[in-house]
Amino acid sequence: MIVPTPRAIQLTAFAAPVGLALGVLAPAAWIAAPLWIAGVLVLIVADAVLARKPVLAMPAGLPATLNLGETFSLGDADVAAAFDGPVERIGPGRFRAERRGKARLRRLWARQAGPMGLAWRQASAKAERDIPVLPDIRPVRDQGMRQYLNSVSVGNRLRRDHGDGQDFQMLTDFEAGMERRSIDWKASARHASLLAREFHTERDNMIVFAVDAGRAMTDPVGELPRVDRAVSSALLAAFVALKSGDRVRLYSFGARPQVDSGSIGGGTRGFARLHHAAADIDYGAEESNYTLGLVTLDQKLDRRALVVLFTEFTDTTSAELLLAAAQRMLKRHRVLFVLFRDIELEGLRDVEPAHADDLVRANVAHLLLRDRAIVVERLRRMGIDVIEATADAMPLALVERYLNHRERGR
Repeated sequence: MIVPTPRAIQLTAFAAPVGLALGVLAPAAWIAAPLWIAGVLVLIVADAVLARKPVLAMPAGLPATLNLGETFSLGDADVAAAFDGPVERIGPGRFRAERRGKARLRRLWARQAGPMGLAWRQASAKAERDIPVLPDIRPVRDQGMRQYLNSVSVGNRLRRDHGDGQDFQMLTDFEAGMERRSIDWKASARHASLLAREFHTERDNMIVFAVDAGRAMTDPVGELPRVDRAVSSALLAAFVALKSGDRVRLYSFGARPQVDSGSIGGGTRGFARLHHAAADIDYGAEESNYTLGLVTLDQKLDRRALVVLFTEFTDTTSAELLLAAAQRMLKRHRVLFVLFRDIELEGLRDVEPAHADDLVRANVAHLLLRDRAIVVERLRRMGIDVIEATADAMPLALVERYLNHRERGR
């Protein structure tokens, strides 16, 4: 394909004022304008013929993966691309990842300018390449690692896997601050000094991060949907869990099961696999089927696990279904619910009303928050742990709770 350059267009457009001037000053010379245009067209064709054939190749600036909100450039002004999915064009050759998912490179264009700069010789071809758009956990990963290191350090030395687990490690002198239940009375009687049992936390525990990707989780908290916040928090906690020697699994469901990463262990080497699985968690438009989603997960697990469920309920009916499904999970597993505080509803409830509409909104918000608090209390009475935190505080709050469970052998 031959495409004229801006220089060729300017030279062609130059014929209009020249032809007008000649028509006024020397009417017989008007023929010069069409001849000028014809000459420019001939030069454009000649320039295109002389141009080298463009080479269609993957642009150097095309990334293998993208983080949510990240921008990238193709790195070549003579190469263009078209994407399907969560990537949007923000300028010539520049794109930005707007949401999680897989961006599919659909088509490539390449062009080569002729020696006179009047024409581009252009070629295009279909391209098949997927670029995962992943949650960006870099802002909180360093803080999560600091929490992990603080959890296993005592004093000025690092004590590997020290905690209140169930695996006996050694006897030590009882010191102020230790729990009395850790005293070994028989050993203390034999040695005539107070001794306490010291345990270390178990390794190779199974941690399942189950993400509800239904309609309620697509509502935004701040500037990001709840499901994106949940995935980022899950990945940070999974990174710390892998670092601690546990096994992790990422699972998502909406109206039906979606993503299952399988059991991943082997330390942080397996985190890349988990990170890529997170890109496949879709944004659901239907109500979540808690029964199908959690029963399917339970059937996939062949051992007791800590199931961390990220979810949101909008009415009492969905809450009842959620409670019934959670009750079944408790028969085999320990369950931890993760809920994001609804700052918007809290703001509507607490604002001082200035009009009648404000009073109505405040009353509705109060009723919704009250129903939510009732469901949370029912979950806790069932024996389910619940974390409620703001979106910004949730990643580190989840890491802290996981480390607490692990150190206490839960």
